[in-house]
Amino acid sequence: MFLSMVRSLKLLAWLACVAYSTIPCFWVLIHSRAEFWRSRKRSPYRILVPAWLATGLMVAAFTFPWRDRGLYWTPWSWLPAILLFSTGFVLYVAAGKSFTAKQLGGFPEVIAGYREQRLETAGIRAQIRHPVYLAHLCEMLAWSVATGLFVCYGLTVFAVITGWVMISMEDRELEGRFGAEYTAYKERVPALWPKLTK
Repeated sequence: MFLSMVRSLKLLAWLACVAYSTIPCFWVLIHSRAEFWRSRKRSPYRILVPAWLATGLMVAAFTFPWRDRGLYWTPWSWLPAILLFSTGFVLYVAAGKSFTAKQLGGFPEVIAGYREQRLETAGIRAQIRHPVYLAHLCEMLAWSVATGLFVCYGLTVFAVITGWVMISMEDRELEGRFGAEYTAYKERVPALWPKLTK
């Protein structure tokens, strides 16, 4: 029974990290061609969502052989993992307070003439510019720490690298949309790590 539960948790951790690790790829597709997507008459999500799912399937197929290879396993690793899961959850809640589901889904970036074109700098975004991405990272680290799976740590590193590219592209795209207002915001507020001193 216990071994079955451990196997199930490892499988869940691998699948969760596969999904999380491909999120930056989805956003790179959006931010690298934002003007192109906005010029389309039909919804760009007809291409973007299947492309993201295909990326997830490719990552899953590539990492499948290592899905249960652990660096360690101890029940005590769930203590720091719970802290990371909780931090991620708190960040998701804080980030969602001032953003609609459509904003979180990228509608302003890809839908031409989308009315909700405002720069949100209050709440959690007064401390960090990209709280949702930090929440994703917390969740991936939580699964990695909890299970000790080599593949989860590897996918987390992959997500950090592609996430950095994604954030750079998103910052450029937002500067294009909001101009000096976003440039000043970017200089004032860090991307992911809150400033500890003023």
